[in-house]
Amino acid sequence: MRVQVMAAMAALVVAIPADGVVAQAAPSTKPMSTKPMNAKAMTAMPMKVDRAAVTRIIARWAERPRLGAVEMIAKYGAPQEASSEHIVWHNQGPFKRITVFNLETPHDFPMPHVDFLEHTITYNVPQNKVGDLIEFDASSTINRTIGELSARCDLEGHNVLTLNLDHDIVMGKKSVQEARTAFGEIVTQDVMGQHPAYVEALQFQPATMSEAAFPDKPVIAGSPMRAAMVGPMPARPGMMMTDGEILAMVIAVDLNEVLAAAEAGKKKMSAPVLAYAKMLHEGHGMDMGKTMKLGQEIGVTPLITAPVEKLQKKGAGELAMLVPMDGKAFEHAYLNAMIKGHTEVLAMIDNQLLKSVENAALKNHLTALRGHVAEHREKARSLHTGATR
Repeated sequence: MRVQVMAAMAALVVAIPADGVVAQAAPSTKPMSTKPMNAKAMTAMPMKVDRAAVTRIIARWAERPRLGAVEMIAKYGAPQEASSEHIVWHNQGPFKRITVFNLETPHDFPMPHVDFLEHTITYNVPQNKVGDLIEFDASSTINRTIGELSARCDLEGHNVLTLNLDHDIVMGKKSVQEARTAFGEIVTQDVMGQHPAYVEALQFQPATMSEAAFPDKPVIAGSPMRAAMVGPMPARPGMMMTDGEILAMVIAVDLNEVLAAAEAGKKKMSAPVLAYAKMLHEGHGMDMGKTMKLGQEIGVTPLITAPVEKLQKKGAGELAMLVPMDGKAFEHAYLNAMIKGHTEVLAMIDNQLLKSVENAALKNHLTALRGHVAEHREKARSLHTGATR
């Protein structure tokens, strides 16, 4: 039963056989550290799926993906993830991720074959080179937000070749057509057993996450910015916050309430509680817009600092506990959460935000918000009392 529950919680991402799996820490390709490993670091280590379980999974795959899976297992050992649709290794050699898919995609460059094997590296593809890389090899995948570049083919060496030629294009060493011509020539050399360097290994060092990630820029006027993007924050005593942090905290409160109300609107609840959720959705949505507009008017940018992000995570964690419920169970839990959450927001406004705020217009906004939050809490209490009678 425990294995079945774990598998369900993993949403079938990791396939665990009925007879159970013994997981072990994956060997690292990085030099061993001489520092003692703490519990947090041990928890973060990638875990391998039992090889026997993977063997049972890929036995049902199509022949060519099954061959690719067997080859990767022979080289890298058991993967960290396995399902009926794919198996995945993390942080092996220079690769951030290696994935074998039980999916054959016809691809005729440089000659007809099927794609099922993908290698991903951490890499910053400049915006003006994205089109060139896709024109060079349409099986490439680029995620500029995370800072990832992936090549998909049927052989590891040909994915390495794609990534090497991608790098040449980005660095201006080759045009798209020159890279396509070179790909065909190098594959021919590889077939003839000449072991070209561009197939054998990456000819460059992949980037780090901090170098490659590109979080993009907000387009909604008045949106918060991450504090790290604007430089060091001024020192504040104790629990005091800057006006920028206060604006971001209010936006985080509003967004947490909007997301919870949106989820409540999908549930089978009584009409009064559904109406309450709709009122919260609209009310906090409007306040969020007013808060962002106020920041623009007073010339203060909302800043997402560690306390703001902590509040965002808190809202996500609490909502995750509610989502699996429905009907009366959800209704009861939702009203309890609204009473508790609005009480906590009132305390935060009284004990932290109003004591920290400097701008008079922002102080007035907080005072008005406090009144709305108090009303929302009392309405939740009234609904909860009526539901329990």
